[in-house]
Amino acid sequence: MARETKRPTTYSEQIQILKERGCIISDEGFCRDKLQAVNYYRLTAYFLPFKSGNGYIEGTNFERVYRLYEFDRKLRAVLFSAVEEIEIYLRSRFAYFYAHKYGATGYLNPENFSNKHQHEKFIANISREIVSNKQALFVKHHLENYDGIFPMWVISELFTFGMLSYFYNDLKIQDQKQLANELYGTTYKNLISWLRCCTDLRNICAHYGRLYYRIFPAIPAGIDMGAAAKRRLWGAIMALCSLYPERDKWNGEILPSLEALFEEYGEDVELYHIAFPQDWKKRLRK
Repeated sequence: MARETKRPTTYSEQIQILKERGCIISDEGFCRDKLQAVNYYRLTAYFLPFKSGNGYIEGTNFERVYRLYEFDRKLRAVLFSAVEEIEIYLRSRFAYFYAHKYGATGYLNPENFSNKHQHEKFIANISREIVSNKQALFVKHHLENYDGIFPMWVISELFTFGMLSYFYNDLKIQDQKQLANELYGTTYKNLISWLRCCTDLRNICAHYGRLYYRIFPAIPAGIDMGAAAKRRLWGAIMALCSLYPERDKWNGEILPSLEALFEEYGEDVELYHIAFPQDWKKRLRK
């Protein structure tokens, strides 16, 4: 039998609940403002590292937890900008390779994929993206002038990161090997896992999910790190770094942004909560 849904609580009641669980609130006005702006349920996820039984460990204070929330928010923005570069790069390189090997509309032929490829689902996903983007000028142009037939280098502009990941995963093994070697000098199995990791990371960032103290579903292959770190943020960021296409831009833009963020919130962030090693700056330099 399902439990009865909890009744809604007022902001004053939410503050009282936090206090009863051991949270120190030195400024109730500040706390109320943040509960109004962010939502009690979202904020309480950032209390997870401080949980002890039904309460919080001694010394837990609301201001620090909120700073962790702000760190997470800003971190998502930095990582999402890196994901954008990767997504655009992969669209370009995958489309170029595939169109030159199988023709402009070769993606419409299931014979050009591996046996595990689910072509009907693939085409349905493409059709969904065409409908969702039907007002975009390049989509209208191909619908009106080419009977809705899109060459590979055009349709790939509608691919989400997840679609790119599945597209690569469904390629014939010889094609996977060639692309993995040409683009990243790695194995196709490593590239499959990195794409999966970055798909998860991208979706979390796009939907404003929590990165701090999170267990990630995918494990990056071919990257030297402890087993526990592979399912923490460190593993996801190492996969992101491995996929990022421009060394100078990573070292000159992304890494400095990360360093500045960790410096700003250095007193609040515990590296072991995200499995970052002490020499993380050195290890993230490409």
